[in-house]
Amino acid sequence: MFPLHDNIRSRTFPWVTYTLIGLCSIAFLIQFLAGPQGDRIVEQWGMVPARVIANEAQESAFSVERPRIVETNLGPREVLEVRPLLSAGVSDWLTLLTCMFLHGGLMHFAGNMWFLHIFGDNVEDRLGHFLYATLYIGAGLIAGLTHLFSNPASLVPTIGASGAIAGVMGAYILLYPKSMVETIVPIPGIFYTIAVPAPIFLGIWFLMQLYQGASSDASSGGVAWWAHVGGFVAGFAAAGFLVMTHVASPPVEADRVSSWGKPPTGGF
Repeated sequence: MFPLHDNIRSRTFPWVTYTLIGLCSIAFLIQFLAGPQGDRIVEQWGMVPARVIANEAQESAFSVERPRIVETNLGPREVLEVRPLLSAGVSDWLTLLTCMFLHGGLMHFAGNMWFLHIFGDNVEDRLGHFLYATLYIGAGLIAGLTHLFSNPASLVPTIGASGAIAGVMGAYILLYPKSMVETIVPIPGIFYTIAVPAPIFLGIWFLMQLYQGASSDASSGGVAWWAHVGGFVAGFAAAGFLVMTHVASPPVEADRVSSWGKPPTGGF
């Protein structure tokens, strides 16, 4: 299922959400314009679990295999190049932060930004700009740590805002249990949409991350499923604490439910 929009209007302009989308967009543009050197950006600014927890002597011994295109008499050919792992562009532990703004391709970037656009503005509305930014960064850091400790020997760079956005989704499911999400149902050859309660949509998403995390081999690379789980749980717990302590502003549901034919206020 793919979400189109929810039915909750925001009372405030989502400055932080749009700023985060802007920063990720700038980082993705830099990666794109870098061409083949984009891989070096990912390696230096992404979070490599083994590099984070290694000491200096261990780190100097790390080597990686990366594909490289070489010209031969028969034309271009892809070969595996074995070389030392690049050092991080910042402190190794700071890559837990910088990795949140990088993405592995257009679909990875666009999907993450769309989910942030749909769910971020409402969470920002309830928590306020500062607390929302703190939750986003905090959930992203916990997501990175979850991946780090679930796969500490990995030399594969971890990048993406997915863990932080999972935290936003975890907060959303607690803050807006009565909201609905207009969703595309994947029926071959048919463009069909259905309104799904947010707890069901996000609950299914979370269970899929748990299943994929339990059944996949993290050491082979790919999606960092446990990072999604860690970020979601962190966001849910943080929102629960803020609601119990009456820090989060109360919803005004009667004034904020939009018509299904219209995107929420503040949308693109």
